[in-house]
Amino acid sequence: MNKNNIPGAIIWGLSSLVIILGILIFLSPPAVFPDPANGFQVMRSMELGGGFNRLVSPDANDLSKNTSVFLSWWTPGQYMVPYGFKLAFGINTGPATALTITLFQLLGLWGFYLLFKKIGFTPIVAALSLLFIACQQFFVVPFVFYNGGELLLFGFLGWFLLCCVSLKSAGPVAAIFVLLAGFAGFFCKSSVMWIYVAGMIFLWIRLSYQKTIIQWLKNGFWIGFPAIAAIAFIWYFYISKGQNPTSDAAGLKLSLKAFCFPLASPLLSGFSIDDLAHGLIFHTGNLTFSDTVSSVIIIVLAILSIWLLLLLLKHVPDPNYRLIIKVFYISAVLFFTAAYLRQLTITYEARHFRIIGLLIVPGIIYLLSTTRLIYRSAFFCIGSAIALTSISYVSTGYAYNRNHSARGTSGLAQPAIDQAALNRIIAIDKQNTNAIFVFVNESLPVEIKHNRVIVLDPIGDDLKIDYEDYEQSGHAGPLYIILPESYAGPKEKMILRSFPQYQGWNGSMLSDGYVMYETR
Repeated sequence: MNKNNIPGAIIWGLSSLVIILGILIFLSPPAVFPDPANGFQVMRSMELGGGFNRLVSPDANDLSKNTSVFLSWWTPGQYMVPYGFKLAFGINTGPATALTITLFQLLGLWGFYLLFKKIGFTPIVAALSLLFIACQQFFVVPFVFYNGGELLLFGFLGWFLLCCVSLKSAGPVAAIFVLLAGFAGFFCKSSVMWIYVAGMIFLWIRLSYQKTIIQWLKNGFWIGFPAIAAIAFIWYFYISKGQNPTSDAAGLKLSLKAFCFPLASPLLSGFSIDDLAHGLIFHTGNLTFSDTVSSVIIIVLAILSIWLLLLLLKHVPDPNYRLIIKVFYISAVLFFTAAYLRQLTITYEARHFRIIGLLIVPGIIYLLSTTRLIYRSAFFCIGSAIALTSISYVSTGYAYNRNHSARGTSGLAQPAIDQAALNRIIAIDKQNTNAIFVFVNESLPVEIKHNRVIVLDPIGDDLKIDYEDYEQSGHAGPLYIILPESYAGPKEKMILRSFPQYQGWNGSMLSDGYVMYETR
């Protein structure tokens, strides 16, 4: 193959792979992570007549009434895009979600490919960068679990930064872009706000560098005024209407991890280290390392990340790339360190820093192209190892969703229940119109079409709960509580105790793994 054809072969090959996987998940849709599952509950409320972005559910103070809550914790894109596909094509939630995944994966690939070429990298470096990115676990996760805003943000960011690099001057066109980019980015995911601000700082510096003070001020007006307007609009009409991650600051607390985790973000996110370890601090699966070992790993990665960025700033020739790396890394460190020190409800997860991990990839590949074969071989082995874990994840996860997960009216995979239990629940839903179903899983409510739903937080093995968060007062028609069989004992008693006005419980096995408690 001609060397000039290699970049095209890679990017079109990756695009074809996404389309093939998209067809597979259209035929057998994925499961849903908790965050977008909450969004789908809002979509369900809207389909049943609720207002825009409002979650309608039984009032915990009086179950005979409803309460309507504006869901400001998450942005609407994660459910509005699938909702748009549902309305446009007359399909249910599962296939609509599959179309969303396919579209935004393709947008992300092409957006970052064009961005990498725009900031000075050759087509082959840009294409190899996309190949390495596609090997990461975060890239294949949506084909198993729809992750909502994470996916939409990936599809948005490359095009957003491409526009930031491409604008020639500050003026009306730039102002319109800044305003619309703020709305579009927030529609995809609320955590885009720090990235949006960093992008505006980058744009301002890039257009004003080596210009007069007057030009700096003029550019600042054309960029800053619409950016402030977008943020103010988003805050007033969306974020301020309910709870959000900044609502519950627990006060200032000094900790080493609050400084080191953001500093280590390039390697944590760029090489899937946090993902493969199931979370070094915020654990999302089986514990891989102890807290002490995790702390040592993060400190080492922070030192190595700083060293890596200094190498990129020294050796990568394109000034736009060097500037974007400096602005985004410094912004991320300042924003997240402050958030962690204030103990905001923002988890210690590398996914929050994904943009840093994406941006360092072409710089690393450029550096490797100028080094000895042994270093390129080591990088190839690392990439291959990451790719193998990703292939294993997507193949195993897809097979489980297709062959074992239950499916109901939504079409989504429901791994939190089996088919026999879900069939029984759907049948009961069809037979009633004034019942309340209670789940300890966020995705199951989308299967309920005719009755109201309460979702309680799962109870941990330590059995520590705040009963005020669980207690449901009042009485309103039949009540059906669906629990996994593992809740038998203290956990189920805690749940039943949360409904003091209901008595005479009748327990029955929906299947070998799930039990239903009902009363009237």
